[in-house]
Amino acid sequence: MTAVAAVVLDIEGTVGSASHVRDVLFPFARERFDGWFAAHRGTPEWSAVLTATGFPPGAGDPGPAEAAAVARLTSWTDADVKAPALKTLQGLIWAEGYAAGALTGHVYPEVPGALRRWYAAGLPVHIYSSGSVAAQRDWFAHTAHGDLTGLLAGHFDLETAGGKRDPDSYRAIARALGTPPESLLFLSDTQEELGAAAAAGWRTVGVRRPGDPAGPEVPGHTTIDSLAHPALGETWQKAGTA
Repeated sequence: MTAVAAVVLDIEGTVGSASHVRDVLFPFARERFDGWFAAHRGTPEWSAVLTATGFPPGAGDPGPAEAAAVARLTSWTDADVKAPALKTLQGLIWAEGYAAGALTGHVYPEVPGALRRWYAAGLPVHIYSSGSVAAQRDWFAHTAHGDLTGLLAGHFDLETAGGKRDPDSYRAIARALGTPPESLLFLSDTQEELGAAAAAGWRTVGVRRPGDPAGPEVPGHTTIDSLAHPALGETWQKAGTA
């Protein structure tokens, strides 16, 4: 069996709580859209977000464009649309929250230990999430277990890799890492993401945390309920010695 050369992790439902995103992070950004546009008016970031949202700033009063952008961003938030413009703005607002100490990134208790074991074994760990790369870094830099960013080798998001349910995104990541797909291990709680990775030739392991409304198993994939599960260790350790 080909050795596992790198691990790629989803965030929501895999290493951190999906409810933390829905119940804490999304509302935190949603209620600050108006304030963010007012505070950053005229900056390159402001112009880029407006343009990406579909309402590029023009001459004159920017108020109508901002109001239209806020309405669209709010609608996207409520529908959990994976729009790059939304993910970028959420990341910018969350960064301010992390810096102010108003937010922390949630990881399950066993995750730091798992990251340290992989790091000690020389196995690179990357993150692939719909959240922006900047938001991912902030999440892992501000956990209740301290700054975990030093244990991670890299990050991918919708802008750098593409949609998480598209096999081509996993092919793009494999090319970026310079690693054969069969040597990459992807962990996620979402069947469609795991299916896309498998279609691209990756190894997959499903993660379903206790109480997940989707049930304890990800159909078609070996499923664990924790990154400390023995089956996960067997997946990469046995492959690494084959």
